[in-house]
Amino acid sequence: MKPHVYSEVTYINQSIEEVFDFFSKAENLNLLTPPFLKFKILTPLPIKMGVGTFIDYQIILNGIPFKWKTKISKWEQNKVFVDEQIKGPYKVWIHEHKFEIVESGVKMTDTVQYQSPGWILEPIINKLYIESKVKEIFAYRKKVLLEQFKV
Repeated sequence: MKPHVYSEVTYINQSIEEVFDFFSKAENLNLLTPPFLKFKILTPLPIKMGVGTFIDYQIILNGIPFKWKTKISKWEQNKVFVDEQIKGPYKVWIHEHKFEIVESGVKMTDTVQYQSPGWILEPIINKLYIESKVKEIFAYRKKVLLEQFKV
């Protein structure tokens, strides 16, 4: 089974350096994550981001606490970075953050490939529960980004 793909584009009227710097600080994940996930970074802060960086978190998803470990698998300053789940609630979670200079500032594209556990029932589980949560998480993230950068 192929992973599901969700993409969200946000235009931010700031310099690419300012936007990328914001995402380079792991502690800003606290701002970008909806309160219903009760997100907590377990790795001591500050975290030096780059290829090979591991970050441990805790979230609560549908009332169930999960430890989540991600690894930065790609890092190109002011261009792109990718975090991949090593351990967590998903079978697959690969999140690409892409930054492009545009006339209005920065076009930031989040693309996540994800797949839940569930074997042959996974497509049903995704349709009933997961897909809407992923959309809600990224809608919240976009709202906070636009407020943060006063767009």
